[in-house]
Amino acid sequence: MGRYFGTDGFRGEANVNLTADQAFQVGRFLGWYYTEKKRRAGREEPAKIVIGKDTRRSSYMFEYSLVGGLVASGADAYLLHVTTTPSVAYVARVDDFDGGIMISASHNPYYDNGIKLLNGQGEKMDEETIALVEDYLDGKLEAFGEKWETLPYAHRDKVGRTVDYVAGRNRYIGYLISLGMYSFKGMKVGLDCAHGSSWNIAKSVFDALGADTYVMGANPNGLNINDGVGSTHIGALQKFVVENGLDVGFAYDGDADRCLCVDEKGQEVTGDHILYLYARYLQERGELVPNTVVTTVMSNFGLYKALDTLGIGYAKTAVGDKYVYEYMMQHGCRIGGEQSGHIIFSKYATTGDGILTSLKVMEVIMAKKMPLSKLCAPLTIYPQVLKNVRVRDKAAAQADPDVRRAVEAAGEALGDTGRVLVRESGTEPVVRVMVEAPSRELCQQYVDSIAAVIEKKGHVIA
Repeated sequence: MGRYFGTDGFRGEANVNLTADQAFQVGRFLGWYYTEKKRRAGREEPAKIVIGKDTRRSSYMFEYSLVGGLVASGADAYLLHVTTTPSVAYVARVDDFDGGIMISASHNPYYDNGIKLLNGQGEKMDEETIALVEDYLDGKLEAFGEKWETLPYAHRDKVGRTVDYVAGRNRYIGYLISLGMYSFKGMKVGLDCAHGSSWNIAKSVFDALGADTYVMGANPNGLNINDGVGSTHIGALQKFVVENGLDVGFAYDGDADRCLCVDEKGQEVTGDHILYLYARYLQERGELVPNTVVTTVMSNFGLYKALDTLGIGYAKTAVGDKYVYEYMMQHGCRIGGEQSGHIIFSKYATTGDGILTSLKVMEVIMAKKMPLSKLCAPLTIYPQVLKNVRVRDKAAAQADPDVRRAVEAAGEALGDTGRVLVRESGTEPVVRVMVEAPSRELCQQYVDSIAAVIEKKGHVIA
């Protein structure tokens, strides 16, 4: 984890942990750095950076701050306006940009915001470049073999320009529509847009593909993003689907890079369900090459049991879609993602894409001519209990021999009927103790026993 940037960008409460001045400085660095890289490669032209934002009130402030920094350093800023994170990744990749910026705090409440950085391939920016951004914010930048106390401003005709690039967002919408292999005519589809980035995109896509589209969470006012709606409040969509007699529902988060589903019975369909049904679909078509689904360590034990039954292999990465994508690229995998709904289809995108995910789920429904509940029925999700234990030293708590013995004892007792996972938080002084087992009571029993040992050994913050 960096000093400012985590696995999903520089995030914090607007003007508390993430300020307008910091956004300006991020823009200053990126505008200078990419323009300077071009100059040193013999290309006397400005860097091109594409920017999108979600519907938070502070997103406009951060957009203007970033643009000010970019153009002051000589780069050209292209504005997609309110759009999704995956659309920024798509446009950065196909339109030859040097990088992309998404202004969003994803599923967080409206008063938080964030800056996500992407490279010219639409992938999350490399750690080396992010480290340089952080060095500049800390006033100790060393780049191109030199130390930089300040960065030069652009002058006269070298000052950058701002370009309205809503056409790029429209082209992304067209790309999504082009991926629809079936007409959705006759299907009643619910969309929960979380009052966020997808509110003016998702319906257009489903309407174009012929669905009878029902929409909620599509009235953003700058203060209501994720407020009781979206993928982190799936109950709202469950009720919506049942009340309107819909065939299926899809819930996105604030920047629409994740998607959870609701079947025709109003039951939640998680990211693990989506990984299962799409991997099985690819396997049946002979297209799951290699024969591997990429998950994180937080995927449900039931998913692995179901994949074992199908003879499908799986990999487990650290938590974060960034790590899922890295593994997929290294091993050429087609499908991967997280329980939370970050699903990556590497043939079509470089990042999790909620609307794309919903289209691929619809593809399976239409191809198999089966309701979503039946497609997911072979997968049994095991009860899971997660407890956050606040500790003085995360590494010491996990390395404690007595704690390790307690974890091993729980794992041995569960055998192949469940699993135990103890890991540290990347952002808090917390050790997360998670158990999956055939019953919730058994989960709670083993979670409590491990937590009790951590407390008994004096690791817990009083």
